[in-house]
Amino acid sequence: MKEYDMKKIRNLLFIGASGAGKTILAEQIFHLTHSTTRMGKIDEGNTVMDFDPEEAAKKMSLGLSIGFVNHKDHKINILDAPGSPDFIGDAIVAIPAVENALIVANAAGGFEVGMELAIEQIEHRKMGKVILVNRMDNEHADYDKTLEAIAENTGIKPIKLHIPIGKEGSFEGVVDVIRQKAIRPAGEAEVPANLADAVEEARMHLMEAVAETDEELLNEFLENMELPEDKLIAGLKKGIATGEVSPAFVCSAGTGVGVLAFLDGVINYLPSPFEASEIEVLANDEKQSFVCKPDGELLGYIFKLYADPSMGDFAYVRMFSGSLKTGTEFYIPEKDAKDKCGNMYFLLGKNRNDCNEIKAGDVGALVKLKNAKVMNSIVALGSKMAIVPVELPTATSWQALKAVNQSDEDKIGTALQKVIGEDPTIRYELNLETHENVLSGMGEQQLQLVLKKLKNRYKVDAVMKEPRIPYKETIMGAAESNYKHKKQSGGRGQYGDVYFRIKPTERGEGFQFINAIVGGVIPSNFIPAIEKGLVETMEKGIIAGYQVVDVSVEVYYGSYHDVDSSEMAFKIASSMALKEGFKKCKPILLEPIHEVVIIVPSEYMGDVMGDISTRRGRIMGMEQRGKKQYLTAQMPVAEMFSYYPALKSFTQGRGRFVQKFSHYEKVPDDITQKVVAAWQDSESN
Repeated sequence: MKEYDMKKIRNLLFIGASGAGKTILAEQIFHLTHSTTRMGKIDEGNTVMDFDPEEAAKKMSLGLSIGFVNHKDHKINILDAPGSPDFIGDAIVAIPAVENALIVANAAGGFEVGMELAIEQIEHRKMGKVILVNRMDNEHADYDKTLEAIAENTGIKPIKLHIPIGKEGSFEGVVDVIRQKAIRPAGEAEVPANLADAVEEARMHLMEAVAETDEELLNEFLENMELPEDKLIAGLKKGIATGEVSPAFVCSAGTGVGVLAFLDGVINYLPSPFEASEIEVLANDEKQSFVCKPDGELLGYIFKLYADPSMGDFAYVRMFSGSLKTGTEFYIPEKDAKDKCGNMYFLLGKNRNDCNEIKAGDVGALVKLKNAKVMNSIVALGSKMAIVPVELPTATSWQALKAVNQSDEDKIGTALQKVIGEDPTIRYELNLETHENVLSGMGEQQLQLVLKKLKNRYKVDAVMKEPRIPYKETIMGAAESNYKHKKQSGGRGQYGDVYFRIKPTERGEGFQFINAIVGGVIPSNFIPAIEKGLVETMEKGIIAGYQVVDVSVEVYYGSYHDVDSSEMAFKIASSMALKEGFKKCKPILLEPIHEVVIIVPSEYMGDVMGDISTRRGRIMGMEQRGKKQYLTAQMPVAEMFSYYPALKSFTQGRGRFVQKFSHYEKVPDDITQKVVAAWQDSESN
């Protein structure tokens, strides 16, 4: 396989909403560059990038795929991220692996929602941000309106490098604004007369945008109202590399018109790994600058795992500095563990090309690593360096997961770790309060995919249901209680007698046990059993089966029997005395409250605020940032399980939120009654 140095490589991350045409764009690129002999079709389930069986069945991308092409002696690595917001994690995790993010937009769809979170993270990084307006041959296609919509809804201001020749059914080519040439499938020609003014206007905007990134260029432009082509291109490349200039291209992936011209633009104007060699890393937990070199210190980044049941885990890796060879040992700082390179490949979808080395600037795949996971760094043994991690979004959907068959309970954990290892936004943990295994992620579609992969790949059937709310029980009043456990059944009997003072403590103080026994009315060796009886009873709950918290119990009196008293007798007496006394102390339920930051366009604020009130939420504050409102609220967890679908519905998919635990507070009486009644019914059946 041909080798490429850092100057001859371009790394592109394809992002865009579902329907923008990213998968067909990749297919057309592979076909036009002769990487494949035919174009796959989504409807037929035979595209290069959507090779997973679940993707073929759903006819959509469900995970990030990688491929590469050779174009004019350059290697272009393509990382194709899924467009559904449920799978946004793949796009976000892959951002550090590239120099250039390609935002693919539908010419007939304006600004399509779903990618805001990824775009925001891209905007905050000094990296190339490129716009490709696709589907220009579709009905109602409008290049200008699409670019305007992107500018209005993001911080990106697209600058035209290409202008379409025609639109809809008459879309036949593009005009290169810099070279001022018309590019059609048949070849190059002069700019059509009807586009001359538009090309000149676009060229002027381009020069202005480039000049504003450099004081020397700005002075020359202001003096001459012109920039020489060599300086324009040099300034453009620099502006793209720093994220200050965002070039816009246009094409039809379906027909291929404009695709090769776009690839030419990628090579001519987008930064290579060599030109973007200075990156930010963590060293001893502090950020510092690092210059990547082909022969420099080893540094790589794992941005995706794909669990292949037959081959094992494929780790998709971007090498920044140095190179990986078969047999290379390396260190994973995030795991404080070592690993070793076995087989390695350059991937084109599921097709594997064997290689013995992945050099600086390139993208490849490693197989069967023992310790490395997604978002892990690859460094030399003994190094303290690491890639700066991306910020993952918080979960918006939660489901309790359980194996259908008892026989699968033992293997579901192992299989699940394989599946969720592909997507770091999916989390799986045992809720110690409800004793449920809870799966959380970015949406229902993502969590349903987990079930399908468990069944299809690992033959494990599982079901999901809404998780139990981790309520807690406590009291608002105080009372005294006593219980005498006395049982005689021939031979040695049972005897334990306790008197308690029960009262609430401050919220969050937990359980307090006070031993106020004097005079030896209860021997000291039975006191631990009394406390243990209390703890065990509080863990199981008293009125609704939830943990009891923030209660003080003072044992101040009791009695014992020289023969019949035992630790078990006092445990039972303690438990019964607490249960009887607890019900006298105005018991209540507490529910978890989360702090929620909701991000929505300003025009939807009224609907959002109204919905919060119906969910027993409280608005704590709001802040305008650009055209978005950031609204902070507190909301019960019980109301959060259905919140994401509702938010998407009344904001047309443009609302999102982040959340974290805040505190516990009292459950309304009507809800408490329902919870208690449901528990009592379950106990009696």
